[in-house]
Amino acid sequence: MIDQERVADRRIVVGVDGSAGSKRALCWALGQARMSGASVEAVAAWQVPPMYAYAYGWAPTGIDDAGIVTFAEKALAETVAEVLGKEQHPIPVTTRVVEGPAAQVLLAAGNGAQMLVVGSRGHGAFAGMMLGSVSQHCVQHAACPTAVIPA
Repeated sequence: MIDQERVADRRIVVGVDGSAGSKRALCWALGQARMSGASVEAVAAWQVPPMYAYAYGWAPTGIDDAGIVTFAEKALAETVAEVLGKEQHPIPVTTRVVEGPAAQVLLAAGNGAQMLVVGSRGHGAFAGMMLGSVSQHCVQHAACPTAVIPA
């Protein structure tokens, strides 16, 4: 049985973007949380897509902060529900959607955490040997232990 007081003091932050790699990272984080008595905080980052310039008086339609946040929250909730549905003994999971570049959001969320967990996206034989930019940045700059879960 998990001691709920210990769980409140400990958390494992995991970056979730809906990809297969982030689902594996979430599964791994749940297993680690089960062994260490921690809770899991699933974090998704979002940004308005960058545009080089707009013509005078024109702005893209359909891109607004509320819509992006709603989409990100829904995608995060669905991913967590899918992964938790496979768990025999669920671990406490909170979710959070934060505006900003993924690496910066995850580093900030990882402050004070027991661990930060991210997935790694493979890109073939040569490129697959290298970490992605977000995972690389997290490994180099996180204030807590960081695990990169391979594809």
